[in-house]
Amino acid sequence: MAVQLSQFRSSLLKHEKQPKPPFFSSSKTRTFRVSTAASSGIQQLIQSGEVKPIPPKDAATALNSDGFKLLDIRPQWEREKAYVKGSLHVPLFVKDTDNGPITLLKKWVHFGYIGLWTGQNFTMINPNFVREVDAAVSDKEAKLLVACGEGLRSMMATWKLYEGGYKNLGWLAGGFNRSADSDFPEVEGPEKLQYATIGGVSYYFLKLLFLLQAVGKE
Repeated sequence: MAVQLSQFRSSLLKHEKQPKPPFFSSSKTRTFRVSTAASSGIQQLIQSGEVKPIPPKDAATALNSDGFKLLDIRPQWEREKAYVKGSLHVPLFVKDTDNGPITLLKKWVHFGYIGLWTGQNFTMINPNFVREVDAAVSDKEAKLLVACGEGLRSMMATWKLYEGGYKNLGWLAGGFNRSADSDFPEVEGPEKLQYATIGGVSYYFLKLLFLLQAVGKE
């Protein structure tokens, strides 16, 4: 059962990371181009040492001893499930509230293709992201450990912050999904931090597997 649970969780995470066709994407085509540039740019920054990749197992040391502040860039509906106590929160993606006919059509297709299974909302890049971080952390020399669920959105956020003048940046490699319970001991919310990204039908499948695993141990 433990093997099945591990395989299912891996399948869920892989499904969330799969690239989406442009029409079905929860972000605009411009966002896709920005994401591609950010991925390439952040990799160069990591290789040059200008951005520090920090795995979840080393996050406590970075936060408690190295002076980093955790910046959670997940959308509000993921953070509500589980978050690290004391972390800052500025979402990189926000719900797309445009109700024009084209956007509504995209939302319906998105729901059928992605939303029903993963529970992910139709989103857009937060146009005020860097400004909101500036308001929360005005010191551009501050050490920020940028984090999301799987480590992909935080790549884009780290790139945006670097371009916005922040130079002491860390990136949570692999995201919260790859963390263990002991990596972030002070977590608040009704769910485990590792599973906060999972939603929709897949969330209930995961709950069922937990239940079956518990029954199997009795």
